[in-house]
Amino acid sequence: MFSHLDARSRPRMVDVGAKPVTHRAAHAVAVVILPPPLAALLRDGDIATVKGPIFQTAIIAGTQGAKRTSDLIPLCHPLPLDHCQIEIESPGAAEPGSAAEIVVHCRVQTHARTGVEMEALTGATVAALTLYDMGKSVAPGIVIKDIRLLEKTGGKSDYRATR
Repeated sequence: MFSHLDARSRPRMVDVGAKPVTHRAAHAVAVVILPPPLAALLRDGDIATVKGPIFQTAIIAGTQGAKRTSDLIPLCHPLPLDHCQIEIESPGAAEPGSAAEIVVHCRVQTHARTGVEMEALTGATVAALTLYDMGKSVAPGIVIKDIRLLEKTGGKSDYRATR
């Protein structure tokens, strides 16, 4: 039933050798809730820190995460990525004193025998974690939630989230 278990229920890497190489794409998101003090600082866009600009650093970290997914997820196939794009929807003009929601998007593409869902999910997650790391000194109550796959194409079946 589970593709990563053999007939004796032992873990195994899925054999994709007989599958055709096709264009694969995936889009994942992570939502980051910024407490009011951090939301106020980011109301007008990115800010520089000792580690670099928060949003730009998160974009680079998310890209690195997507590229290194097979190093992080056991039995995940290493894939050459043709494209990885991280976008961060900043909170914009949040009400003073209120929390703000940031949405991190990760879109990944490859030509391979297996999909890039895990790469998209990892990229969005690592970018969100970087936002957390860089903002925690200002506001330790940051919340990361709703990490999910929105869409995948290529291979034997496509998927699009309904909500």
